[in-house]
Order: sequence, then C-alpha cells, then structure tokens
Amino acid sequence: MTQTSNNSSFTGKGSQFIQLTSESVSSGHPDKICDQISDAIVDAHLSVDPEARVACETLVKDNSVVLAGEITSKAKLTNDDYRAIARGVIKRIGYDSDKLGFNASTFSLINLLGQQSPDINQGVDRKSKDEQGAGDQGIMFGFATNETPEFMPLPLLLSHRLLQRLELIRNDMESTGDLRLRPDAKSQVTIDYCESDLTFAGVNTVLISTQHSEDITQEELRELLIEKVIFPVLCEHQVLQHNHTDDLELIKILVNPTGNFVIGGPVGDSGLTGRKIAVDQYAGFCPIGGGAYSGKDASKVDRSASYLCRYVAKNIVAAGLADQCTIHVSYAIGVAEPTSVQLECKGTEKVALHIIVAAVKELFSFRARACHELTMANYGDWKFEQLAAYGHMGRNDLNVPWERLDKVNELKDAVERIKASGNW
Repeated sequence: MTQTSNNSSFTGKGSQFIQLTSESVSSGHPDKICDQISDAIVDAHLSVDPEARVACETLVKDNSVVLAGEITSKAKLTNDDYRAIARGVIKRIGYDSDKLGFNASTFSLINLLGQQSPDINQGVDRKSKDEQGAGDQGIMFGFATNETPEFMPLPLLLSHRLLQRLELIRNDMESTGDLRLRPDAKSQVTIDYCESDLTFAGVNTVLISTQHSEDITQEELRELLIEKVIFPVLCEHQVLQHNHTDDLELIKILVNPTGNFVIGGPVGDSGLTGRKIAVDQYAGFCPIGGGAYSGKDASKVDRSASYLCRYVAKNIVAAGLADQCTIHVSYAIGVAEPTSVQLECKGTEKVALHIIVAAVKELFSFRARACHELTMANYGDWKFEQLAAYGHMGRNDLNVPWERLDKVNELKDAVERIKASGNW
C-alpha cells in the first residue's frame, strides 16, 4: 500500500488527500466502565428472564458508583447482587487498588433502580409477540463499508484494535508484577485518502493517551507503545508499506501529548453510561443514532434496530451490491412497524438502488419484534457486557448475529430475480 507523509492539519477541495479520523476509548475509561456495568446488569436479568425489560444507567466518580433506571424482571436482584455485579466488572477492568482511587473492593454504591413505568410497558408488550411495539421513539442507523474485512471504517477499526492490544499488553505486564500501565486510555487514528477516488493512501497520525504509574518516563512509555502496540497493530492490518519500523517515520505518532497521565479513571473524570455512542457505532462515517446501546434490553430499538440495520447493510455490501451502505430507520413508541426506512449507498451501488430496496423489502422485516429476535438469536454464546467496550459492530471476535453474512446469497438471488421479472 502507498504510504504518504502528509501531516497537514487541514484538507479541503483541491487537496491531494482527504483526512478522516476516528477515536476509541479503553475498557478502563470512566464512560466505558459505566457502559460495562450497565450491560452486566442487563445480562444478569436476561440470564434469568429472557423477556426482562431493563433500562439501567451507571455513573462513576472517585470511589462511588450510582445505579439508576427502571427494570421489570423475574430476576429479583438485591442491592448486594448489584454490588457484586459492579465489583466483578471493576475488578476485571483492573481497578483493584486504592492507589488508583477507584477500587473494586472498597467503592460505595448508591442504588436508584426502580420499576418500569406501566405506561411504557403497555406500549411494548402485546398478546402476540409479533405485535410487540417499539420501546421508545427514535432514529437508528446501520452502516457497512468494504474498506476492511470487518466491513468497518479503517480509522475506527484501528482505533479499537490499538486499545484492545494495549489492554492485552497491560494485563500481560500485570501478571508479571509490572504495574506501570493503568486502565484508562484513549486512541485516535487519522487516515489519508486520495481525493480523486477515496482510496487508502496511508496512515497519517496515530494518537494514544494512556494512564500510567509514576514509575515510567514518557520516553519509556512512547517506546513501549510503539514497539508493543502501534507497530504490531499496523502490521497486522497491513497498512504499512513494508511492515518495517522505518515505515513509522512517515507517521505522526503522539503518545500522551499533554505529558503525565497518572491521575485517571473515575478520579480524573466522572463517567456515565451512553456518552460514547459515536465510538460504539461508526465514529462519524455515517450519522449517529439518537440513543445509546448499553444498559438496554433488546425491546429497546435504540439497540436492537441499530443491530438489525447493521446486519442488513453488511450483507448488502458483502453481496457486492454496493461498496458502502447506510440504513436509516425510525420508530414510534408502542408501534410495531417503523415509521420510516431509508437505504442509501452514496452512488457506490452496483445495481439500481430501487432493486436493492426491493430485495431488502422481500428478505428483511424491520418490525420491533424482528429487531428483538435478531439481537437475541444466540444470546448466551456472547454477553452484552462484552460489547460495551471496543465497539458493537465489526466484532468478529464474538458470534453476534448482526455480524453474520447468512443473507448474502439470498440477496444476490433476489436481485437477479427482481431484475428478470421487472417487478420493481
């Protein structure tokens, strides 16, 4: 692949390159701690009651955890149960020492969880499950691009993978007693694209800010991250010209650009469920839906309809019908059918757009219950908590149903049949 050395901070019409950027945050980021706790609570209820209704928000600050929301479930969890769930998440992430200011063993818990409003519930549950209404109004998007094997935008994919590897390296170091890296971290990747055809031209900038102990200098930290995290990830995704360390000289690499990052996690900043929805979705490569995912069961179309839209868009692109696809839907609370469905391929479609639309109408249902059933198709093989860090889409490491490509052949067949019939 071509590698460029264009590190300008502004591009526009007439420039040689277009620069696009995405970011990610680690599992130890305050907002992501909250997403994981909220989803662990969803999992705890669904493991007992698959039809549980859960809307759970979490807030963390210093050494305190606040739970709030509404739950209707056959699982009767106590305050001690919720404390144990939160403790398990916090300890797994790596906050297990008073030195960090946030400790799985000593945090205080405020539990403000209550019962779901019957006014809302009457709009969702029906005698026939197929008539299930949407849990709320809202707009949702699904997106896919053939830019990567995961059908995700490259800058976002690299941002996630950098932090996943950083967490792996940190855990390996901690297992040997090396505690120089700490859980809170952010990443950001800027990619150069050729303006003429929007093809990949090179990695422009890689940024990682990571919490650390006072026992490591910034020079040591930079060397460690380049050697153990940045170079291996860029090689794995084949975005360097020769997969040689010399290639890194053409990339602007920023490590902790403000200097020390010793104070982090909930001590450095408060956290709240649902504040990283761009990171969870597509990081600006398509419009962002109005609602968060974490802390919600599959009756909430904020979550389940977004997954269904991703499923449809990914199968369209994998079928070769378009290079990229965006699906936009909207719902009214208590209504089974969406109020709108829009499909857009931004001119990358390989067959007429109305034929793709006709094939989608033939093969997919966007009813609220269809969204619910797709989301829960093999729940138990994976858990929502696993999705609450490093993105809900493009997760080939988990067998989530919305990442399957089981409609590719059916879409191809439907398109050919519709074209032949002229019935569109």
